[in-house]
Amino acid sequence: QVQLVESGGGLVQAGGSLKLSCAASGRTFTSYIMGWFRQAPGKEREFVTAISWSGSNTYYTDSVKGRFTISRDNAKNTVNMYLQMNSLKPEDTAVYYCAANPTGRYYYRSDMYYYWGQGTQVTVSS
Repeated sequence: QVQLVESGGGLVQAGGSLKLSCAASGRTFTSYIMGWFRQAPGKEREFVTAISWSGSNTYYTDSVKGRFTISRDNAKNTVNMYLQMNSLKPEDTAVYYCAANPTGRYYYRSDMYYYWGQGTQVTVSS
């Protein structure tokens, strides 16, 4: 059974930092793109960042470039993915989801991600 479990969310003041983790298990994730999406209250889920299988390619939405860093560690049937978030802003407040995309393409499209975690809340106070 495939599981993606996020952790590391919480409440932080503007300008602060948080590090999210995602533990993916239950199958081989070879060639999978891994990504983070977020959903703020009353808004649609949006792409935040993604990373290729090897980690050599990373992608960020414009609003987080220079502030967020994605990384991953691969093992045979597990993947640990991380999101280091610095210089947080109140507009970063959302539920953050990790997800796995087996297609190798369209890293920014949520419908390309087959597996999802349950989400972790990030709240940035002003």
